[in-house]
Amino acid sequence: MAPLIAIADLEDPQVQELITFHQRAMLEGSPPGLSFALDLSGLQAEGVTVWTAHVGPRVAAIGALKRIDRTSGEIKSMRTHPEFLRQGLAAALLETIIAHARSLGITRLSLETGTGPAFEPALALYRRRGFANGPAFADYALTDFNQCLHLALA
Repeated sequence: MAPLIAIADLEDPQVQELITFHQRAMLEGSPPGLSFALDLSGLQAEGVTVWTAHVGPRVAAIGALKRIDRTSGEIKSMRTHPEFLRQGLAAALLETIIAHARSLGITRLSLETGTGPAFEPALALYRRRGFANGPAFADYALTDFNQCLHLALA
């Protein structure tokens, strides 16, 4: 069964729970001051669009697009609930985000993420889709604990 991808209802307790889980996991996996995951207020900001993937009645995954400027965007807050890993939810969300970015005229998608074994499944997904390591963007600085990936959209 294909997941239902929809614009997120940020008032939904399941969505808020997954955002909180994502925040907590990123803080646990990042050195102090180096987690840039958006909290609920960040996801509610102008220029941010958030989607959820549903499996039945459950919110199983979340992902967001933050518009940086007229031609560039950033993928934010990609997280699949542990009960729903390896079911294609992140890939479906990523395709939705890419399609939306294209519809907005965005020609470059970027993301900032961590390094190390915990990030390998996400990195593999992004690389399979064509993202490649590159320079820092927006307000990020590269460290031993993070990396930036970019995808040119034709």
